[in-house]
Amino acid sequence: MEQRLVQSPQMIQAMQILQLSALDLVDRISQELLENPFLEVDESTPEEESSPPEKEADGETVALEGMIDELERYDRDFGDGSQRRISGEDVDRKLEAMANTPATYHSLGDALMGQIALSDLDEHRREIAEYLVYSLDSRGYLTDPLEAIASQSGIANVTVEELEETLSDLRHATHPALGARDLQECLLLQLEPSGVDTPLVRALVENHLADITTNRLPHIARATGHTIVEVKHAIDSIRHLDPSPGREYGESSAETIHPDILVLEIDGTFEVQLTRQGVPALTISSTYRQLLRKGGKAEGVRKWVKERLESARWLIEAIEQRQSTLLRIANVVFERQDGFLQRGVKALVPLRMLEVADETGVHISTVSRAVAGKYAQTPHGILPLRFFFSGGTAKDSGGMASQASIKQLIKELIEKEDSSAPHSDDRLADLLKASSGIGIARRTITKYRKALKIPGSSQRRVF
Repeated sequence: MEQRLVQSPQMIQAMQILQLSALDLVDRISQELLENPFLEVDESTPEEESSPPEKEADGETVALEGMIDELERYDRDFGDGSQRRISGEDVDRKLEAMANTPATYHSLGDALMGQIALSDLDEHRREIAEYLVYSLDSRGYLTDPLEAIASQSGIANVTVEELEETLSDLRHATHPALGARDLQECLLLQLEPSGVDTPLVRALVENHLADITTNRLPHIARATGHTIVEVKHAIDSIRHLDPSPGREYGESSAETIHPDILVLEIDGTFEVQLTRQGVPALTISSTYRQLLRKGGKAEGVRKWVKERLESARWLIEAIEQRQSTLLRIANVVFERQDGFLQRGVKALVPLRMLEVADETGVHISTVSRAVAGKYAQTPHGILPLRFFFSGGTAKDSGGMASQASIKQLIKELIEKEDSSAPHSDDRLADLLKASSGIGIARRTITKYRKALKIPGSSQRRVF
């Protein structure tokens, strides 16, 4: 007979809570506080908890009894409850799904629509401008031909000429390259307004963008009849142009990183702590709990009250379990990575999640959930917890070198190279073996270099 692991709602909730970052946990708690009257933020001291103010309790009782009276009327209106009702759990799921659904109305459109609203365009031109704005991609490019936009817009009697004129008006009011079809047109549209429209710069944009990307400066110099120095000056002018005109008006996709773990050096030793990041302590309202003991209420209401109370308890337990599990895992990680705390990335040791799971007594999937999306503030910067897990390579001197430490060594070798004659990947492999006793193949060097976003030797060469 096939056996399956049946996960209770409590287990599922605990796993979901464990995966949340501190900021996401704050959002989840805020949502639950709004929906569950049995939850409240515990702001009192232990002494205050034992004797809550009577006046506040009386006010809360009146408020909740009014809500329960409303629920009783609902219970009477809809009979014996045979009709399907939306439970609190269903509401939680729907609200969570809505909260995790990205908005399709991007901020680039918001910003430009605000400018259109303030313009003196007539109704027809305003409609064209709005359609053009929402045809832009996140970079501010207009990748569809104007002919296609005219036929798809549904705007009465619109012509390509009107689209061109309206797009020109938008560019004058916002960014000179807004609505460019591609990178080349985007750069060309900016040459004159930026004051860099020289024959050489224009020739590079029109004919040599691929050569610039691959650092083929000698080839460009021969093809254009200019010196390498002149070509370099022209390329510098191009690099000051904006490749994404929509970026000025859209929201930055980069999110501020807030660490969940703090690693502090105190009196010469390192201490691991959880950062609260505004995570409030929760408690169950004693006032609302007393209502469960009251008699004379409709059975449907009593069931609702009991479900909300149990939901509050499960949430508090899940949060406590998250904090305890995350702290235990972080303590093991940084005990193993003490060398990193002392000396930096080069001292990282190989560490696998299975090792941490064995030491903390949890399943490996629990470790994976606990570290997902979490960051630690360390003496060497804020880093994702997953950064501290990697395989390793044997060293000639014994022991193992982690992938992260090898990447750091490769980065340092490249930083010290002669920029006029940069190291090939084969040469980097030889240098790594000679300097650190780490023997890895050229293809592995290439893989690590690309992971570090470092270009190949031909692109690193400075002429």
